[in-house]
Amino acid sequence: MVSIVVSIHVIVCVAMCIIILLQQGKGAEVGAVFGGSSQTVFGASGAGNALTKATWAFAIIFFVSSIFLALASSRRVTGSIFEGGPFSSAPVSSVMPASKAPKSAAPAAPAGAGHAPAGVATPSAK
Repeated sequence: MVSIVVSIHVIVCVAMCIIILLQQGKGAEVGAVFGGSSQTVFGASGAGNALTKATWAFAIIFFVSSIFLALASSRRVTGSIFEGGPFSSAPVSSVMPASKAPKSAAPAAPAGAGHAPAGVATPSAK
């Protein structure tokens, strides 16, 4: 059902663009004075009424299909994208329990003041 409404919505969008571009502008009479033609494809004023009615009809279909698609998409949502899947929200203690941590391991001693990490050049003292 939603895919049918989406295809109708796209067809209406394209048809509205074409119909709106076919309509005669408000300043067309002034353009005819400077060498433009006063006749259009449909006649002097013959298509204005038909194109206006078609624009209104397609606009109503566009708004109704937009509202339907918005309501349909809000009803489809069943949860967050973060629920389920491989990245579930597990507590930190279940990742590495304290009972399995090695108890006898001591942290390594820090390096002395004069020792630099491998591969790092230190400036010589003056």
